Amino acid sequence: MGSCQCGAVYTCDATGHNVGAAMVEALVYACGDNWDLAWELMPEDDYLTGRIENYDETLHQVVEMKNIDGRYVRGVLYFVRLHTEMSELARRLSEKKESLVAESTARMEKVPVVEPAPDKNRVRQKATKPLVGDMVAQGDIDALVGLCFDDKKTLRLMQRLLYDPSEERRWRTAWIVGQVCSRVASREPGQVSELLHRLFEACSDSAATPWGMVETIGYIISQRPDIFGAFTRYLLRYIGEDSTRSQVLWAMGEIAKKRPDLIRDTPFFNLFHFLQHPNPQIRGLVARLFGRIKATEVALQLMMLNGDKADFTVWENGVPVTITVAEEAAKAISAIHKGQEL
Repeated sequence: MGSCQCGAVYTCDATGHNVGAAMVEALVYACGDNWDLAWELMPEDDYLTGRIENYDETLHQVVEMKNIDGRYVRGVLYFVRLHTEMSELARRLSEKKESLVAESTARMEKVPVVEPAPDKNRVRQKATKPLVGDMVAQGDIDALVGLCFDDKKTLRLMQRLLYDPSEERRWRTAWIVGQVCSRVASREPGQVSELLHRLFEACSDSAATPWGMVETIGYIISQRPDIFGAFTRYLLRYIGEDSTRSQVLWAMGEIAKKRPDLIRDTPFFNLFHFLQHPNPQIRGLVARLFGRIKATEVALQLMMLNGDKADFTVWENGVPVTITVAEEAAKAISAIHKGQEL
């Protein structure tokens, strides 16, 4: 694998039997190892390809006879050259990802505290629906954490509380679940991982209403991205549904606050068009997200929102906060150009 003076990249398949793999490797390499960007590109429109047959990598020659002293020559050189604008985009995405990874590493203030082991001589509590409901209503996070260690059905009972017609109670419950899971995961990440799988399954069930599910996923991942960051990309499954679109953008914004590199690892460029969405909630949340990942790629589009005085709601720690799209866009632009924390 390597690069040509003309700007193309190439891979070599010495056997001639794995040209498909060579094609994929060349395209991904040209995109700065960004697989998501590579699969979004279209041949001819975004890049050109070429190939040289009968190539011998030992002598670096093309052998028309396909044979050198009884040795078969079947090698193939496969070339990919991105169009100028795509090449520039790939370079900028790669540089931005590297800087965000370095920034996220520097942000790590300290090693997360591991929850103390429960007392072996304690009297174990049994989790019941009324008990868990009372603890959540009181916001008793310490008691809920202890109950999780005593009875692993606690998180399942907390999940049931998300099916509440009150939006305010759903968001508060989701925040409490996120706080509890961040502490439980430090000692028993397995039961939190199982909860995440159940939440994703519930979101994918077309016969169920995913009340509070995406919000809870967002809180859990954002609290412990070091453990559950790999779940981030699966949130994009629900971006196409009206009922979960704003929650997905909110959740990604929460994760980006601590680990913008996790969002950069997703095909986030598919979200650019949401800056012109008719719903101000969507415009505001996507502006918030782009500000937190310092998306210089959409700086000009964000500036076009400076006059957008429409209000929308952002939930912070389970509490609703009202802000205008223009204010959120201004914060995003400031973060992009000045490196200001949001």
